[in-house]
Amino acid sequence: MPIDRLPIIDLTPLREQAVDGPDLRRAVQDIRQACLAHGFFYVTGHGLPDALTSRLDTLSRTFFAQPDEAKLRRPMSAGGRAWRGYFRAGGELTSGRPDWKEGLYLGTELPADHPLVRAGTPLHGPNLWPDAPDGLRETVLAYLEAAAAVCAIVLRGIALSLDLPADYFEQRYTREPLLLFRIFNYPSRPAPEAVAWGVGEHTDYGLLTLLYQDDTGGLEVHTPDGWVDAPPVPGTFVCNLGDMLDRMTRGLYRSTPHRVRLNVSGRDRISFPLFYDPNFFATPAPIEGLDAAADDRATRWDGASVHEFSGTYGDYLLRKVGKVFPELGAAVLR
Repeated sequence: MPIDRLPIIDLTPLREQAVDGPDLRRAVQDIRQACLAHGFFYVTGHGLPDALTSRLDTLSRTFFAQPDEAKLRRPMSAGGRAWRGYFRAGGELTSGRPDWKEGLYLGTELPADHPLVRAGTPLHGPNLWPDAPDGLRETVLAYLEAAAAVCAIVLRGIALSLDLPADYFEQRYTREPLLLFRIFNYPSRPAPEAVAWGVGEHTDYGLLTLLYQDDTGGLEVHTPDGWVDAPPVPGTFVCNLGDMLDRMTRGLYRSTPHRVRLNVSGRDRISFPLFYDPNFFATPAPIEGLDAAADDRATRWDGASVHEFSGTYGDYLLRKVGKVFPELGAAVLR
């Protein structure tokens, strides 16, 4: 597999749960090679309706086109421990520096009387739905369900690529996954002088990210041969591995740094990342039988090693998200 290109993998045999055969083996082998190379790949044959994605794109643009005062009726400061709501461009930090994007933080919709919500469990609760446009709530929830199903399919392929049972991750971590969903808008208006990136260099925290990006472009991936573009490919989604999968595979499958360039296209850029993470209370552990990973802190973007982590996934995640919105983290994630 050329290291400077991200492969396109057909999920059809995995989605249809085909019996062992050449098509299934090819899909599993393609996933393994992509995860060994750089942990980024496109997926097709995913079964997520184009019409649903297109409708969410349209509704998202309508939301972001509103004046700031309308968008700020549902700020993240009102989301409390559920960590939901809207933030302005420049309001989110990556490695301590502001990104030039605005967004809506969303997730699994839980009612106020749900036991986890009543217990004050961070990152669990109702979403803060904007007043407009009409249909956004229903479309987001339908998209979230469909996209989570795609992530489950990919994780089955990853398990098979490691010679594990197809339901390995589901049985241990994702029977009730933590779903964190974002709608991001990268404004076409010029960024402040102090802002250098749409999103700065980072790795994702959890198991798997499924990303829709519109036709604007801007995503870059740090492969062993340097930074390469991950341009939009019609009908596909980008998948990338997170730090917890890196940890579970002892560094065999790597979470790879990526970033987004400033948007100078003249048109706002929309993206939908879904972070498909272990259950909040799960304790991630290395997969037995894999060689121990070397200490990789010297080569990581943040100078940290995910292989030293211990405790629940929630413990780990709360330490991370508090750095993205420091003031909010200090106020609600005590």
